Amino acid sequence: MSRYLYLHIILLFFGISLNSNAASFDESFYAKSIQDSVYIDVEPISKREYNDLREKYDGNEFIYERTAENSGWWTRFKQWLSDLFKELFNINSDAKAADITDIAIKIFYVVIFLLVVFFIVKAIINREGYWVFGKSSDKSIIPVTDIENNIFETNFITLIKNAENNGNYRLAIRYYYLWLLKTLSEAELIDYDVEKTNSDYYTEIKSENTRKEFSYTSYLYNYIWYGEFDIDNLQFEKAKTAFTQFLNSIKT
Repeated sequence: MSRYLYLHIILLFFGISLNSNAASFDESFYAKSIQDSVYIDVEPISKREYNDLREKYDGNEFIYERTAENSGWWTRFKQWLSDLFKELFNINSDAKAADITDIAIKIFYVVIFLLVVFFIVKAIINREGYWVFGKSSDKSIIPVTDIENNIFETNFITLIKNAENNGNYRLAIRYYYLWLLKTLSEAELIDYDVEKTNSDYYTEIKSENTRKEFSYTSYLYNYIWYGEFDIDNLQFEKAKTAFTQFLNSIKT
């Protein structure tokens, strides 16, 4: 039994040795084959020289990374706004600040749109915007400027009557005021001039009672005409009474 054991150990020993030698032989042979197949370049190297290419490739089309400095004004504005939001609200994320900036810009657009719609509707309600639909809202308003320059040749009674019949009480009050200035000038209580203001006329009037009446009617005129308030028939009658009484007191 021991004889077969020794024989087996001897065979194992020789087998390992043969395998090691074979592996060493294969490695040395493979390395030699690679060394023989590698080409060694011994040709002289020629050095190439290039001119300065910065001028040739200078331009926006060669900028591959955009920053705030080389971007357009809109991008720079959005970046500035984003930085402002980061500072105001203590935001640590650039992406979150950019999202807030986009939302703020969209809200701004909506507000502008609503304001435009508001002013268009307001103009239509005030009967001064029907030109949008191809016709004038009140053609009788147009000659008012010419009337101011020809105040002494104008028949205000006819103009006021036409304005009342059309329900344009604001314009009627405008005519009443110009008629009042005409009457005061003809009575030599003021010196009429298109460029003068109510304050100028108030200073020229010497009588205290007349100044009070003029101050009140001027207030009505400014409130109704320049305030662009639509007045109803009752309000118009009250203002009409004040102007009529003042006109009658001047004529007498």
